[in-house]
Amino acid sequence: MLIRLLVALLLASPLLAVAPPAPAQEQAQLDLLVERTRAAFNVPGIAVAVVKDGQVVAAKGYGVRKLGEAAPVTPRTLFGIASNTKIFTAVALAILVDEGRLAWDDRVVDRLPGFQMSDAYVTREMRIRDLLCHRSGLGLGAGDLLFFPGTDLSSQDILYRLRFVPLATSFRSAYAYDNILYTVAGELIRQVAGQPWATFIRERIFVPLAMTDSRTSILDVRPGEDVVAPHALDEGRLVPLAHEGLDNSAPAGAIVSSARDLAKWVTVLMNKGDLGNGRRLFSETQARELWAPLTLTPVPDPPAPLAEMRAHFSAYAMGEGLRDYRGQFMVSHTGGLQGMVSMVTMFPERRLAVIVLTNQEVAAAFQAITYQTADAYLGAPAKDWVAAFQESAQARKAQGQAEVARAASVRAAASKPALPLATYAGRFRDPWYGDVRVEARDGKLSIRFSHSPALTGTLEHWQYDTFVARWRDRTLDADAYVTFALNPDGSVAQVRMRPVSPSTDFSFDFQDLVLTPVAEGTAPY
Repeated sequence: MLIRLLVALLLASPLLAVAPPAPAQEQAQLDLLVERTRAAFNVPGIAVAVVKDGQVVAAKGYGVRKLGEAAPVTPRTLFGIASNTKIFTAVALAILVDEGRLAWDDRVVDRLPGFQMSDAYVTREMRIRDLLCHRSGLGLGAGDLLFFPGTDLSSQDILYRLRFVPLATSFRSAYAYDNILYTVAGELIRQVAGQPWATFIRERIFVPLAMTDSRTSILDVRPGEDVVAPHALDEGRLVPLAHEGLDNSAPAGAIVSSARDLAKWVTVLMNKGDLGNGRRLFSETQARELWAPLTLTPVPDPPAPLAEMRAHFSAYAMGEGLRDYRGQFMVSHTGGLQGMVSMVTMFPERRLAVIVLTNQEVAAAFQAITYQTADAYLGAPAKDWVAAFQESAQARKAQGQAEVARAASVRAAASKPALPLATYAGRFRDPWYGDVRVEARDGKLSIRFSHSPALTGTLEHWQYDTFVARWRDRTLDADAYVTFALNPDGSVAQVRMRPVSPSTDFSFDFQDLVLTPVAEGTAPY
């Protein structure tokens, strides 16, 4: 019965409509663009899909899945799509709203009695739509260290610890991107639908759309399947990385998909939930809700090389960013994992979508391909976006290096720690993250985050009672200052951290940790 149903869906679905191959000249131009981008930004593999007027006009893989191996990227090659998962979670909730099983303005605490923020008012007033639009009062990336880099905490652990994550602003007063509240949204789906988030996504979205390549976890991908390896720079040398599961924060970023499958997905989104043949994934009412601007986001002037990106408005809806580009309404989102970044962009009024998946950590690559391709379909003036993003990326890198150099130039390099090194050692605890150990051995200090195996490194003296954590995994690119505050008796009262470089990914939210000593023998947390 299930096989017959799947066959019927495949035959009936307009999502499989594929236009004749792009004219040779257009395909050659796309090939040239992607290969030039790969070379410019040192990206081993890229997959691109373009959807226009309900048809897939281009879907192709470029380069290799893993450095040093010959297996090519194809339109069906799997990439981690990271935060492009968020719109799937939002659509799952929209389906439940259509079914009358919840409402967008239901209070979260009424649906999840265990839900708790660090502020009682926010706990009481948080509505379901607030979970999805980054206006909760949490700071940028707050709580991300609970799952990134990979931790041993469960999603239930994360939901409990949310109550200790500090707020940075008042409720609904400012935009600050977060991931942790999408974990709450996933638990809400489990409670209301009576099945885990992953099961709901597979059965209620992947199956109706015939997204046969896609998975809800990288851990579901079997050895030998068509999947890329992530890649990152290790002291300037590009290296492949092991896959890292995100199951404890899956609703925020765990989906693994292909260019082919995502072309089906954007087709449904631009069709406002219409699957064809009288079937719908979600109603037009929910389509309007999903893309309604909820949180205004900053509209800074872009750097000079990217001047054409200047927007008149920018906002976040539920799982998608909204803005204008060259006079067109644009819906888009990016996704970033260690070693893989992506961008999914739609121009609904032009029935155009561009999907770019990469297996390297350089956002400029997916941006250059997206804007160059969009311009071709929008009839925009010619612009070399690869060169523009190269120039912008180089300037941003130079600025970050200059700031690090400025900090080094005023460092009191001759200063000494106030205490013998062994006195800084101990177990320290943050209310939301848990325990961090500082150890002394052979006249040197090291640091180890109890739940995050990758966050293990040495502590190099910087100045006075500040050290720098140099993580052993150099692909993290996230060294951090570690400053010890002392009590009058010379014992350690508190430890604070913050990233060394302004270019450090915001998910390393070291600055939110407030670490205090914990007596030996105390139960781990």
